[in-house]
Amino acid sequence: MRRVVTFLGVLALAGSLVACGGGETKAGEEGLRVGYQRFGGQSLLKARGLATKATWSLFESGPALTEALKAGAIDIGQTGEAPPIFAAAGGTKFKIIATSEPVPKGEAVLVKEKSGFTSFKDLKGKKVALNKGSNVNWLLVKLLEANGMKITDIQVQYLKPAEARPAFDNDQVDAWIIWDPYFSLAEQPGVKVLADATGLANNREYLLVSPEALKNKPGLVRDYLKVYREVTDWGIANPEERVKLLAPELKIPEEVARRALSRSAQPLAPVDATIGDELQQIADGFADLALIPGKVDIKGLIDPSFADILT
Repeated sequence: MRRVVTFLGVLALAGSLVACGGGETKAGEEGLRVGYQRFGGQSLLKARGLATKATWSLFESGPALTEALKAGAIDIGQTGEAPPIFAAAGGTKFKIIATSEPVPKGEAVLVKEKSGFTSFKDLKGKKVALNKGSNVNWLLVKLLEANGMKITDIQVQYLKPAEARPAFDNDQVDAWIIWDPYFSLAEQPGVKVLADATGLANNREYLLVSPEALKNKPGLVRDYLKVYREVTDWGIANPEERVKLLAPELKIPEEVARRALSRSAQPLAPVDATIGDELQQIADGFADLALIPGKVDIKGLIDPSFADILT
C-alpha cells in the first residue's frame, strides 16, 4: 500500500530537492527545466513552490510540450498517451520514466443537449473537434473502432483547446473530444457527455525526460520525481486542500477544479514492460491508420530505473 505522507514530510523531501540529491548530483546541475500543463500533480507541486530547483514552462497541450522537449527548451514534462508517440515519430529523443494509474473518465466527447445525439454513431457526417496528437486522438480511434466507423465517416476538425472551445460554444462543430480541466470547464448547462474513455482507453499520463537531463542532471531528475510522487499522494489524501491550492493556480472556480480532480487525479506509477506493451499497441494503431509516418519503437523508450521511487 502506498504511504500517505504528511505535509511536513513533503516539505522535508522538498529540502532534498533543493540540495540536488546530495552525492548523486553532478557538477553543472544548475536546475531542472520543467514543462507542465495546467492540471494534475505538476501544477500542485508548482502551486506549493516545493521544487525550488525547477524552472516552469506552461504549455496548452502535450504536443506543444513535446515540441519544446525536441527543441531542448525543457528537460522534463508530462503528457497524455498519444503525444510521446507522435513525438517519437517526429524524431524527438526522450525516455519515459513514470506513468499514472488509468484516467478513463478524464477525457470525453461533449455535445449539446439540443443536438439530440445519443450515441457516437449519431456523429456520422458531423464535425468533431479535437487536438491532433493529444490523448484524445487515441480516444477518437477507439470510438470509431467500437462503433464500426472510419475516420472518413466524420468531419475531423483539428483544433487546439483555445480554438475548439469557442467553436463548440458557437455551434461551429457538433462535438468536442477533450480532456480535463478543459472538459470540466465546458460542462455548462446544455452540454452533455456523449461518451468517455471507459472501456476504450486507459488515458494514462506519462513523464518524459530528455537523454541530456538523464545524463547531466540525474540527481535533480530523481529528487524531482520523489517530491512529485509525495505531493501527488498528499493531494489524493487531502482532496479539499488540493482543490483550494489548485483552483487559483489553474485559474478556474473551485467547483470546476473539484469535479475535474475527482475523476482525473490518479497516483503516479512505475513504467515496465506491460506499460511498454500498452503504448506500443497505441503506436501501432496510429501507424496502421497512417496518423504517424511509420512504425515507432515506443516500447524501447521505457526507462524503469526510477521504479523504486514509485512503488
